[in-house]
Amino acid sequence: MNLVANFKNDLKREFKGYNKSRFTKDVMSGITVAAVALPLALAFGVSSGATAAAGLVTAVIGGLIMSFFSGASFQISGPTGAMTAVLVTLAAKYGMQGILIASFIAGIFLVIAGFCKLGRVIYLIPSSVMTGFTSGIAVIIALGQLDNFFGIKSQGSLAITKFISYFTMGFHPNIQAMAVGIGVIILMVIWPKKLNEKIPSSLASIVLVAILVQFVDLNVDVIGDIPRTLLLEDHLSFASLNLGVMKGMLAPAFTIAALCMVESLLCGASAGKMKDEEMDADRELIAQGIGNMVIPIFGGVPATAAIARTSVAIKSGCETRLTGIIHSLILLLSMFVLAPVMSDIPLSALAGVLIVTAWRMNDFANIKYIFGHKFKSGMIKFIVTLAATVCLDLTEAIIIGVIISALLVFFNISNIDISVRSVDDKRLEEVGIEVPYSSEDIKVAYLTGIIFFAVVDKLQKELRRQEKNTKVLILSMRGVPSIDLSGVQAITELIAFMQEHGTKVYITSAQPAVLEKMRRGGVIDMIGEENVYKSAEYAIEEAYEEL
Repeated sequence: MNLVANFKNDLKREFKGYNKSRFTKDVMSGITVAAVALPLALAFGVSSGATAAAGLVTAVIGGLIMSFFSGASFQISGPTGAMTAVLVTLAAKYGMQGILIASFIAGIFLVIAGFCKLGRVIYLIPSSVMTGFTSGIAVIIALGQLDNFFGIKSQGSLAITKFISYFTMGFHPNIQAMAVGIGVIILMVIWPKKLNEKIPSSLASIVLVAILVQFVDLNVDVIGDIPRTLLLEDHLSFASLNLGVMKGMLAPAFTIAALCMVESLLCGASAGKMKDEEMDADRELIAQGIGNMVIPIFGGVPATAAIARTSVAIKSGCETRLTGIIHSLILLLSMFVLAPVMSDIPLSALAGVLIVTAWRMNDFANIKYIFGHKFKSGMIKFIVTLAATVCLDLTEAIIIGVIISALLVFFNISNIDISVRSVDDKRLEEVGIEVPYSSEDIKVAYLTGIIFFAVVDKLQKELRRQEKNTKVLILSMRGVPSIDLSGVQAITELIAFMQEHGTKVYITSAQPAVLEKMRRGGVIDMIGEENVYKSAEYAIEEAYEEL
C-alpha cells in the first residue's frame, strides 16, 4: 500500500503546475529520444538473436509501461546493448520461445525484488566493477557485430570464440557490406556535435543508407520484412508455461533479472544526478518487472532502462514521464508507416551503428581516472571484471568483480596500524600537564583500524614486545571504529599477559560502541573502570602519579 501511495504522491508532485509549455518540452524531448531509439531498437533486435520487429516492439511496449510505472520522471527503457550480449547466447541455446519464457520469469523476479526493497543493491557494487562490466559488454557488442559488418558467418557460441573462428575457418568478407558499415562509422564519427543534438548521427546514417539502397543494388543481407503489428507471430505462448519448462529457465531468467536490475538502477542513479531528482529504486524494479512480463506476450525481448536514451531525454528538456510515453508512440507510428523502408536497411549498417555505440558506452573519464591516478585495487577490479564479462556469463562477471572487491577490502582493513611511542614531554607541557620527570616506562600504543579476527595475531605480537621495558601501557583507540569477538578476546589475553609481567594497562579514547563491546567482554573489569580515560593526556598524567 505504501508503494501505491508513494506512486500517487510522486505523480502529483511531478505534474504539479503542468502546463502547455511543459507539455511542449515533453513532446519535443520524446521526438528527440525516438530519433535516437529507432535505429538502436532495430539494431538491438537483430543483434539479440531475434528480429528488428522484436526490437521495435520492445521499445514501444517497454517505453509505455516502464515509463508510466517508473520510479523517476526521466527513465527511458527499451532494448539495450548489455541485454543483447546475454540474449544472443540464450537464443542460440533455447530459441526465441526460451527468451520469451525467461523474460517473463525475470519480470516476476524483478517485481519480487522491488517488493523486497532490494533497490539499493546497486550501491554495493563498486564503480570500478561497473566500469569494467560496461567495457566488457562494449567489447561483446562490437565482437558480436563483426559477422554483419563483414557480411560473413562465424562459428562458436561466445563472442570471443566467434572472433577466433575468423582465423581458423578462413576470412572472406563481403566488400559491399564492409563499405556500408565503414561508411556508417565514418559518418557517425565526423557528424557535428551541434547537429547531433537535433538529428542523431545514428538516425542520419540509417536514413542515408536507406536512401542509398533505393538507388543502388547491393548484394548484402538486409533486415527483412517488418510486420505492421504490435503482436508478433513469435510471441509468448502461455500454453508453454508449464512447471517443468519454467524450472529449466530459472538460470537464464535470473541472469536477465540481475542484468536488468543492475543496468536500470545504474541508469537511474547516474541520470538522477543529471536532473537533480532521486529515483525510487524499489518502484523502478517493479516497473521493470511489469514491463518484462508484458513485453514477451507481444513478442519482444527483455528491456532495461537505457542510459543513452535517458541522458538524451534529460538534455533535450524532459519534464515528466510523458517523454518516455511519447517516444514510444512515435516509434509505434514509425513501425506502421516506415516498415517497408526499414526492411531494406542492410544489417552491416546496423552493425556500424552498434560498433560506434559500443565504443561510446565506455566510461573513458572513469577509466582514465582509475589508471591515471594508479589506483591498483580499482585497476585490478576493472581488468578482472572486463575479462570475466567477455569470457564468461555476465552475471558471473559481476559476482566475480564483487568478490574481488570484497577480498581487496578485506586485505585493506586487515592492515591495522600500531604505533607505539614514548611519552612526548613537550607536548604534555603545551597542554598544561606538569611532567615531574622524563619516563621511558610509559608507552602509548596508537591503534588505527578495525580490530577483528584477521589482525589479532599482529596486535598481540606487536604489543607483547612492550612488556620488557614498560610499566604502563596506554591503548589509545580513537582510530578503532569497530571490534569483533576475536578482537575483544585478544585484548583480554593481552591485558592478562601484561598484568602477569607487572605492566599496568590503561584504555583511552575508545568509541562508545567499541567500549561497550569491551565492557561486555570483561575487558573493563580486568583493568578497572577508573583506568578508562577520554584522552591519552589524562591517562599519562595518571600514569605519572602511579609511578
